[in-house]
Amino acid sequence: MFFILKTMGTGLSAFDSWVALRGLKTLSVRVKAANSNALACAKYLEAHKKVQRVVYPGLKSHPQYNAHWKNSRGGGGMITFFIKGGQTAATKFLENVHVFTLAESLGGVESLAEHPLTMTHGSVPAEHRKVLGIDGSLIRLSVGIEDEKDLLEDLRQALAKA
Repeated sequence: MFFILKTMGTGLSAFDSWVALRGLKTLSVRVKAANSNALACAKYLEAHKKVQRVVYPGLKSHPQYNAHWKNSRGGGGMITFFIKGGQTAATKFLENVHVFTLAESLGGVESLAEHPLTMTHGSVPAEHRKVLGIDGSLIRLSVGIEDEKDLLEDLRQALAKA
């Protein structure tokens, strides 16, 4: 800990402090918007014929749904889903999203999509990915605060092309 404090410093600069304080003022609104959008997206994906399975703690289908809602006020902004058609369908989906941006990040206020097999977990050995349940059909979304209708339309049109 001493090394980190010595090399990185113990406090933020005045500008970094101001940016953090400014962001805190709208954090609640942004989190509520992202939670609402993510739930709408998760419900849409769960009902779609081209989606095999959705993993989102805000859905009743999630195995820890009740435990999640005892400890949380929202489902969060992260959605994992498995698209029917494997890696080929996943690639086509990701090539055709327009509101969601293809990126390896948990995001900020913008919605992002990623393909763990070829992105975040590409260097993980195949046998370990299998244990983790990561295959070519898995897609992760970090849902932001854009208009809900725009996000749902983006999912609709990208799934239609997948």
